Amino acid sequence: MLGRRNPQRSLFSAQSLPHQVDPDSFYGRMGAISSQLFRDDDLRDMYCPDNGRPSLPPSLMSGVLLLQFFDDTSDGEAVERTQYDLRWKVALDLPLDFPGFDPSSLSVYRKRLIENGQERYAFDRFVEAGREAGFIPDKVTLLTDTTWVKGAGAVQDTYTLLRKGVRKLLRALGYHLPGRRRGLSKQIRELVETYVDQDRKAEIDWSDAQARAEQLKVLVDDAEAILNLAAEQADDAEVRAIGWLLTKILGDDLVTDEDGNPQIGEGTASDRIISMTDPEMRHGRKSASRRFDGFKNSVSTELTSELILDITDVPAPGSDGAHLMPTIERVEAHAGVTVERVIGDGAYGSGDNRAACTNYPDHSIDLVAPLSQPHDPEVDKSAFHIDLKARRATCPQGHTVTGKDRKDRQGRPILTFAFARSDCETCPLFARCVRSKSAGRTLCTHPHEALLREARQRQQTDEFKDLYRLRGRVEGKIAEVVGHGLRETRYLGEQKRQLQRLWTGAAVNLKRLFKLAQAKNVNLGVIMAGLSPCQMALAPG
Repeated sequence: MLGRRNPQRSLFSAQSLPHQVDPDSFYGRMGAISSQLFRDDDLRDMYCPDNGRPSLPPSLMSGVLLLQFFDDTSDGEAVERTQYDLRWKVALDLPLDFPGFDPSSLSVYRKRLIENGQERYAFDRFVEAGREAGFIPDKVTLLTDTTWVKGAGAVQDTYTLLRKGVRKLLRALGYHLPGRRRGLSKQIRELVETYVDQDRKAEIDWSDAQARAEQLKVLVDDAEAILNLAAEQADDAEVRAIGWLLTKILGDDLVTDEDGNPQIGEGTASDRIISMTDPEMRHGRKSASRRFDGFKNSVSTELTSELILDITDVPAPGSDGAHLMPTIERVEAHAGVTVERVIGDGAYGSGDNRAACTNYPDHSIDLVAPLSQPHDPEVDKSAFHIDLKARRATCPQGHTVTGKDRKDRQGRPILTFAFARSDCETCPLFARCVRSKSAGRTLCTHPHEALLREARQRQQTDEFKDLYRLRGRVEGKIAEVVGHGLRETRYLGEQKRQLQRLWTGAAVNLKRLFKLAQAKNVNLGVIMAGLSPCQMALAPG
């Protein structure tokens, strides 16, 4: 049942008594609009209307959650701060004798938000406040980039992945329950006792290669035996999912030698599972020298207000640019704006992204992202003149050939230009230009070749350089969010992770709203008081 805050302020309210909390600090400004910041009725649909004990007021819990992510505290410390930290008492408008509550209430409240599709509540509310105050225009320029974040799960080696995978599959099959073990064969019963009841790392000499090889064979044989057993319950979704994980580990990490024995393969599969605790974690790289284990987090801000309009996790491997169009769609759907320009680094400047922005429904989007500079400009494809209409390509030495129709790996039409070996051999750039030992130089166009060539010409202009300099602002915003704990993932599971990202972003946005309101002399409390859930048009996820 919904609990509400008493509008009657206590005689012992922190705001009613003299205190030393700076009114211009984040806590002081939050306290000044505490009654308008969150409202109990906004989240009344999360509670039973006529049965049960009154809950802790959702307006209070939302405020505590916001401060928890702003100060990057644990649940236990957050509750202690409501009791002992004067800054939190002022920000939440609490009495000095506030008794606190059990830390598990925060966990229950987060779960309730997720179950009711309200994990975006604070984030969307503050973005809408920025829209209502006029800080965010109808047509926006989006600055976007990613940063790495750690996963909450333990990174495990192949031996541990197999052992934990077998254990997890046995538990999904129900064999952790004594009643389910009746009628099992001796082999399976022993496996249950080994992996479910004991679950210990094998006591072998791990410095001995032969002992490791023998243990690996045992793990693989046991995994295959349990997978065969699980095939009989393939209609169970959880069993299928865990069975797929275990099969993927076997396929990604292992190879078979000439004697038929399993060995750990060389190299690393691009989508390799690294944790059975959090199977969504992956190895990733932000540069050749920076490897991380977890996820990448995409942050997109609006140029003029510097408010975050989108913050979400994306898979660690792969290009950042693959997530550009979903980002634009989310921003337009949740913020109610039109994205007219996107500024990002070279990862976003692919031909596919340029085509998608050019042909975006209802309006085109100006994509400002550089293309990589060639290592040897004199022999790079950009040095060749390609006439797509005439289907001809001319090399820097003046040799011209006609293109032939081909298709790329996705089945899209492209042109291939093959220069004669005899012509290439007379060229002074031959050694740098031609890699083949028998043929001449070959060029393949991109399906969006015209857009790429246009972009390469544009990035030489002063207009492009002036726009691209603005991209640094999103890096500053990312550094700010990281300072509030973004780098450390607290929870397992996509929905819980996303809640952490959104509420951290909401805390940073509220800090920015305070600055904008002060600079433009806007009463943010009045703006917040006028917002309703219908205006915000909240959407799950």
